[in-house]
Amino acid sequence: MQYPSNLKVAILVADGFEQVEMTCPRKLLYEAGASTHIISINEDWVKGWNRVDWGETYKVDVPLIMARAEYYDALLLPGGVMSADILRSNAKAREFVYNFFNAQKPVAAICHGAQILIDAEVVAGRKMTSVNSIRMDLVNAGATWIDKPLVKSGCLITSRNVDDLPIFTEAVVKEFSRQHQQKFLYQ
Repeated sequence: MQYPSNLKVAILVADGFEQVEMTCPRKLLYEAGASTHIISINEDWVKGWNRVDWGETYKVDVPLIMARAEYYDALLLPGGVMSADILRSNAKAREFVYNFFNAQKPVAAICHGAQILIDAEVVAGRKMTSVNSIRMDLVNAGATWIDKPLVKSGCLITSRNVDDLPIFTEAVVKEFSRQHQQKFLYQ
């Protein structure tokens, strides 16, 4: 699947994001012609988590303080316990995420990446999945939690964990492309 060259995807992470949950979708988005920007509360570099230990360090393309949802067509939220906890407690991160939903732009979250959606107050009434450890958090915030590898609810795509990465990544590429193409049809 090939995107128009102007599709821009924001990837919101903080130190401790699950590395493969960022790198795998990012690679396939890039191969399909999309541009991706790593956005973080860190200004220069952000460090991934590689399942059981620290992973690679990645250049931050846009510091969160400068990022605006209106500059992007879609948002990717990789998991990682540490990253999710840092982002959900940051007012600018919550606002950034909320603005994607407010504009009805596609958002994809995997594993703990869904945690920030709770604090951004965008889960009520949505069907979602996530890592099992945050199931009750999502339910208490008003989501209907479903134990499936992939759940789509309006503009939101969610997956449970790294094991679901192939189906998640395929859905992200298809949905982001579909939404982007529709955007151009109605302009």
